[in-house]
Amino acid sequence: MTIAQIENLIRYVTNAEGKTTDVLVPLELWQQIIHSLNTDNISGLAWIDEQEPKEQILADLQESVRLAAAGQTFPISQLWEDATA
Repeated sequence: MTIAQIENLIRYVTNAEGKTTDVLVPLELWQQIIHSLNTDNISGLAWIDEQEPKEQILADLQESVRLAAAGQTFPISQLWEDATA
């Protein structure tokens, strides 16, 4: 979506003096903006994932390997459902 297209979707709110005080943004556009702000453009990861300490990432990976070695695995469809819930 181009800037011109975005500008056509946005509505401005003014006060009694005609001064712009707020902006109305369609919900779908707002959700796209929030998603863009929360996602790293290079890695595609959510901001919170980018900020996770390396020690926690390593601990999670070690736990996953331990569970897999013990045969405690899950179908990918179940993992996907959990992530989107």
